[in-house]
Amino acid sequence: MDAPPIDARASDLRPLDQRLIHAAERIAAALERLAPPAPAASDLDAAEAFVWHPSPARLAAVPKVSRVALDLLKGLDRQKQILFDNTDRFARRLPANNALLWGARGTGKSSLVKATHAAINAASPGALALIEIHREDIKTLPDLLGLLRDRARRCLILCDDLSFDREDTDYKALKSVLDGGIEGRPENVLFYATSNRRHLMPRDMIENERATAISPSEATEEKVSLSDRFGLWLGFHNCDQDTYFEMVEGYAESLGLAIATADLRSAAVEWSMTRGARSGRVAWQFIQDLAGRLGGESRPETR
Repeated sequence: MDAPPIDARASDLRPLDQRLIHAAERIAAALERLAPPAPAASDLDAAEAFVWHPSPARLAAVPKVSRVALDLLKGLDRQKQILFDNTDRFARRLPANNALLWGARGTGKSSLVKATHAAINAASPGALALIEIHREDIKTLPDLLGLLRDRARRCLILCDDLSFDREDTDYKALKSVLDGGIEGRPENVLFYATSNRRHLMPRDMIENERATAISPSEATEEKVSLSDRFGLWLGFHNCDQDTYFEMVEGYAESLGLAIATADLRSAAVEWSMTRGARSGRVAWQFIQDLAGRLGGESRPETR
């Protein structure tokens, strides 16, 4: 007996077959509603900077980046030159390294990245898109790279305050992305991270594993080698008093604050003593307070 044609009408099917077909259609519709939508192709020319949001996957444009000008970052001449040169080579489609900026809090690590991005784009408009990825989303970095791969525009990804705790395994995703995997890092993407830790891991975690492991060097190699995946390391440290004064005076001049240098320095010293530190962040916070007390206007950028 010949089989019925494939395009037989539903009315020609037995009632049980019809119920099965309707049930399958309802299940398929439900699964389609539950499934996450495909990532939208973000317009990388829509802005100079973006923030990565993994769920749903999208790049949110940032109309105005919170930053200070490169020439206002004092006491960082060496770091500025090295990072600018590396970023400039990348923008000109030459080989460049992923960079880890590590050191004390408030010493200008993320400010330097944002200021460098602005300086590069000022010289070559639209050369680089700055994309911020939050620490808690670092495990989705491969998804972001997949979205950026084969795009025409060069992209600088920044993860601020990157570090990993004892039970954290997200660092494995970062390791494979930096220079591992069969696809490798896209040619149009560079990754910069800032951290208070040189090896991105807490010191007591590394020392504890060394003390308890049969082979201490092998036990810590996987974790310590994460920072080795960055071709460029830049260290940042608390500044001396002369550099602190240079920062404060530079900020005061840029805001047009009417105050004598001696009075400015005296107030700056008192402020730093109450904070227990001298750094770019402390200098900027002092200037914000001073500008408010003098009735001046200050820009919203932060250090």
